[in-house]
Amino acid sequence: MIKHSIVVREYALLSTDSFSDQSLDQATITSSAFEYLCELNQNFKSNGASLTLIENRTCLRLDHYVGVIQTPCGTQIEILPKALEEGSSEQVKLQTRDLLQRMVANALQLKPREAGAANVQLFNAPITEWVMQHFLHELETLVKKGIRFDYQRLEDEQRFLRGQLNVTQQMRQPPGKQHFFHIRYDEMNPNSPENRLLKLALEIVAKATQDSTNWKLASELRSFMADIPSSSQITQDLAKWRNTRLMSHYNQVKPWCELIVKKLTPLSVKGNWQGLSLLYPMNMLFEKYVETWLRENVEAGTKLSYQASSEFLTQHSNSKMFNLQPDFLITVGNKKWVLDAKWKILDQ
Repeated sequence: MIKHSIVVREYALLSTDSFSDQSLDQATITSSAFEYLCELNQNFKSNGASLTLIENRTCLRLDHYVGVIQTPCGTQIEILPKALEEGSSEQVKLQTRDLLQRMVANALQLKPREAGAANVQLFNAPITEWVMQHFLHELETLVKKGIRFDYQRLEDEQRFLRGQLNVTQQMRQPPGKQHFFHIRYDEMNPNSPENRLLKLALEIVAKATQDSTNWKLASELRSFMADIPSSSQITQDLAKWRNTRLMSHYNQVKPWCELIVKKLTPLSVKGNWQGLSLLYPMNMLFEKYVETWLRENVEAGTKLSYQASSEFLTQHSNSKMFNLQPDFLITVGNKKWVLDAKWKILDQ
């Protein structure tokens, strides 16, 4: 349950002390949220990353991560890209939210459906709500097309014959139960890995969303999927997700479902608390965004390589040393261009 929500941007200062001027670059958080961010930062450091820089006992400086963090005490911290300097606070929030949504959609190769008021540019809410909204819309479209039912082989003991008689088990039937039949039969039901994952994601969204429209749609969809159990083995069910022709109408909802069942956190976060969060390193997100744009716009016959690593800086004792790994390498015939992507505001 979200009790307190703050909006800041990259490299903002968070403190337990009160600021006279709250802005996108500085905000006050609770002591419990402060402690959680310190613990989370230790987990990031163990994975070779850094979420915050500790300035003193009461202040934290955010690093280059963007997205949303939810703490156990109910604080939601939305971190936006630092992309604009001019305009009112609300204008900057709206435009940078739109920018972040477009970058995440490109990086994860998501294809949001845009229709009327649900258009992504008009959705002024944290990116977690944006993801949940698009998941619900894709799931609603899937439900209208029809949930996939499959035959499943079941074994049971009944007073009547149905399907096939399990002769081996029947011969072992003890005295007094010979009027029961061991049977095998096929039953059409929606209990498949794909539907179990969708039901789990739907349950997560229904409990986590703070948007009334999302909550209403989630409640309606839960009634349609009431007979489907939630997935209890996420990794195994994801591995069993089928990409066959008969399951093609599930393709649009799959990436949104994966984001939600993985708790929207593409990074490994240790501990018992796993809030509905999404965090991305802004530098990597920008690189993936640039890569997607380049692949869509380069001319035919152009080869684009991301993080090419075929060349070395020097050679010593017949051994190559210092592997070069530029962000992009563009090859056209015998000509090559090396490109480096940097997420920075240009000083004009």
